[in-house]
Amino acid sequence: MIRGRERFLTKLYAFVDFAMMQGAFFLAWVLKFKVFHDGVGGHLPLEDYWFWIWVYSAIAIIIGYLVELYAPKRKEKFSNELAKVLQVHTLSMFILLSVLFTFKTVDVSRSFLLLYFAWNLTLVSIYRYVVKQSLRKLRKKGYNKQFVLIIGAGSIGRKYFENLQMHPEYGLEVVGFLDDFRTKHAPEFAHYKPIIGQTADLEHVLSHQLIDEVIVALPLQAYPKYREIIAVCEKMGVRVSIIPDFYDMLPAVPHFEIFGDLPIINVRDVPLDELRNRILKRSFDIIFALIAIIVTSPIMLLIAIGIKLTSPGPIIFKQERVGLNRRTFYMYKFRSMKHLPQSVSDTQWTVENDPRRTKFGAFLRKTSLDELPQFFNVLKGDMSVVGPRPERPYFVEKFKEEIPKYMIKHHVRPGITGWAQVCGLRGDTSIKARIEHDIFYIENWSLLFDIKIIFKTISNGLVNKNAY
Repeated sequence: MIRGRERFLTKLYAFVDFAMMQGAFFLAWVLKFKVFHDGVGGHLPLEDYWFWIWVYSAIAIIIGYLVELYAPKRKEKFSNELAKVLQVHTLSMFILLSVLFTFKTVDVSRSFLLLYFAWNLTLVSIYRYVVKQSLRKLRKKGYNKQFVLIIGAGSIGRKYFENLQMHPEYGLEVVGFLDDFRTKHAPEFAHYKPIIGQTADLEHVLSHQLIDEVIVALPLQAYPKYREIIAVCEKMGVRVSIIPDFYDMLPAVPHFEIFGDLPIINVRDVPLDELRNRILKRSFDIIFALIAIIVTSPIMLLIAIGIKLTSPGPIIFKQERVGLNRRTFYMYKFRSMKHLPQSVSDTQWTVENDPRRTKFGAFLRKTSLDELPQFFNVLKGDMSVVGPRPERPYFVEKFKEEIPKYMIKHHVRPGITGWAQVCGLRGDTSIKARIEHDIFYIENWSLLFDIKIIFKTISNGLVNKNAY
């Protein structure tokens, strides 16, 4: 139904985006200058505003193409598409404000621009969601299908087939397998699409059947066949994709780099390796930490007085932790235990009803108020507001031998709160499960993800039954 019209659909998406931006303009104009206008003072005529909206729209469409917002997105999650929409319009608005500042156009209402930005995100997101869901429903019913041929009927090929079966909304149908060592599937896989030939039959199959994409799912031993398979697919004008035999060692979203003439797969793609992302996260951390310190300063003063009145010893407890790039730092907390030698506090795990706690300290730990001084760690740059929780060197050395991939958490700054913590993995819980959540966070970081974790931290409440 839509086959062969991808370029037309790309242009159609861009045109509808443009139309939505004009619709957002008129809605913002009516709200600002008709509904909420108090009649005091004048404003630029509609034509002047509309000129700048055309400038904004052109910028947004260009950025949309640059970030591949209009690329085919059959297999892409809507959340990824939504993130690109936010990225496009945020960047476009910053560019427009810069242009207005450069041309000294100070009469454009900033509140109008805010309304326009909000309407843009709302309209574009709603229409894209409706289109996405409609297409998925059509594909489930058998419309707009694309046909796939899998080369390799072994474990990799079967895994790919199973994944497609779980996602009928993608509209991808397997026509069959090619395999040099099997003529039919084992009985337990009899429900799979049939093996219709060997790899040498590839050109014949592509000539006589409608195939949109070839998936190469061969083991590493079959590497010599890759070049011939790719050459045949390109000769026939069919897209080809390769599932590497070592896919289970790669991250969820592998990152490719070019070194000279060589493409390199980065086994652990960390979004925070990019300078712009580090600057964005660090700026957010500083602003958030400053606001948190100002807001909670009366509470911190009361806690300090409470510690002094209830037990002898220092107010602040310093403890060595392992942070970014395995570098150690001293993490600050309000002291919640009796004053003990460092050799004891650095090597003993806190347990339920721990006799080392003071009565006031037990309250602080249960409510997480003992963590408040860590906002000063954030300002120093030792920590982030959100990230994997830092651990003591003694336990890091222990866990790195026992827990696979444990040390990956040190690719980013540790945090006051984290994805593992808001998912209930705090205190005496599985270290392995925590690391899995930490790695997910590291590989999928975004500022929106950080904000989501902060909101979940607040909504879940600071009291935690595992915080001993």
